[in-house]
Amino acid sequence: MRGLSPIERDAVDTAGAAPMLAQVEAWAAVNSGTRNLAGLATMAGLLTDAFAVLPGEITLVDPTPVDSVGADGAVSAIEHGKHLHLVVRPDAPVRMVFTGHMDTVYPVDHAFRSLQWLDDGRLNGPGVADMKGGLAVMLAALRAVEASPLAARIGYDVVINSDEETGSFSSAALLARAAHGKVAALTYEPALADGTLAGARGGTGNFSIIVHGRSAHAGRNPEDGRNALVAAADIAVRLSKVRGPRLAVNPARIDGGGPNNVVPDLAILRINFRPATLDEITRAQSHIDAAIAMVAAEHDVRVEVHGSFNRPPKPIDDGAARLFELVKASGADLGLDIAWKATGGVCDGNNIAAAGVPVVDTMGVRGGAIHSTDEFMIPDSLAERAALSAVTILRIAEGRL
Repeated sequence: MRGLSPIERDAVDTAGAAPMLAQVEAWAAVNSGTRNLAGLATMAGLLTDAFAVLPGEITLVDPTPVDSVGADGAVSAIEHGKHLHLVVRPDAPVRMVFTGHMDTVYPVDHAFRSLQWLDDGRLNGPGVADMKGGLAVMLAALRAVEASPLAARIGYDVVINSDEETGSFSSAALLARAAHGKVAALTYEPALADGTLAGARGGTGNFSIIVHGRSAHAGRNPEDGRNALVAAADIAVRLSKVRGPRLAVNPARIDGGGPNNVVPDLAILRINFRPATLDEITRAQSHIDAAIAMVAAEHDVRVEVHGSFNRPPKPIDDGAARLFELVKASGADLGLDIAWKATGGVCDGNNIAAAGVPVVDTMGVRGGAIHSTDEFMIPDSLAERAALSAVTILRIAEGRL
C-alpha cells in the first residue's frame, strides 16, 4: 500500500461531506419503475438539478424506439423515459465514462412505496440500493474530483438511463457512444452487503417467438388445424435441451390458446438465454434457427422471431483485470478489502465492455435483497464507496491505470 496522498485525503473528506443519505431518501420516495413515465420524468428533473453542480453540458436524450410483442402477437412500440447525458471536458487528456440508471423494477401500482429504518441500521426502500444509492455515490465522488487540483486532467461522460431494468434497449446506442474511446468506466450497481464486487458476467438474450397456426374445430375437423400452442411448446422443449454449463436456457412463458373446442392458431413463446461466452451465443443462435426451421416444417406453421442477444458476456480481460487491481489497491489504502466474483446477472457493464472499455460495474452502495420488498442499503457504505470511487478516479487521472 502506498497510502493516500494529501490530494486523495482531501477528496475523501469532500466526498464524505456530500448529502448522500438525504438524496437517497428523496430519490427513493419517487416511484420510477421503467414503465412509469411520469415518475421517470420527475426523477430526470431531480437528477438534472443534482448533477448540475458539475461542469459541462447536461441533456435529456430521447429514447431510441423499441418494439414489443404483445400477448396477441401484435408488435408495437414501447414508450420509455428520457436518458440523462452529461459531458465534461471532452478534450481532457484522460477520459472516462460513468453510468447508472434511474429506473427501478417496481411499477407505479406496486405496494412497496415507502422507506423504513430497520433495527440494525439498514435502510429498507424501493431502489435504495439498486440504484439510487449508487447515483448519490457517483455524484459525491465526481464532486470530490472536481474540487481536486487534478480535475483538469480528466474528462468524462455520465449516462443515467431510464430502462436498465428492462435491458437498456432504448439506451444501448447512447451507452455505446458515451463509452467510445474512454480509458475506463465505472458503473454504480450495488455491491454485495459484504462489499464484494461483480467480476465476470454472463450475457443475456430475450426472445419472443410468434407461432402462426390455423384454427379448426377440435372435434369436427381437428386435422384441418395447425396447433400453434403445441408448436410453440415443441420449440420450447427443443431449446431447453440446448442448455449446458455455460448456457442457461429458460422458456418462461407461452401466450396463446383459447376455448377447448378450438385448435389455437396463435402462440407466443417467451424465452431467455444466459450465455457465458460469445461462442455460446453463436451456438444458441444456431439452435434457435434450427429449432424454428424444424418445427415450422413438422407442424406446418409459420414462425417469427423477435428479440436478440442484447447484452454480450463480460469477461475479465487484461484491461478489466488492471482496473480491478487499481480499485482493490485504492480500497486497501482506505482500509477496505475489495474482492470480486463472477455472477450470472447482467447490467450496463456488459454493454460498456462490449465497446472495448474496461469497467467495474458494482461501485455503488453495499446492500442486498434487490428487486424485492426486502431491498436494503447499508448507509455507512455511502461515504465508504464515494471515497473508493474518488480515489480510483484520481489515480486514473494521474495515468496509473
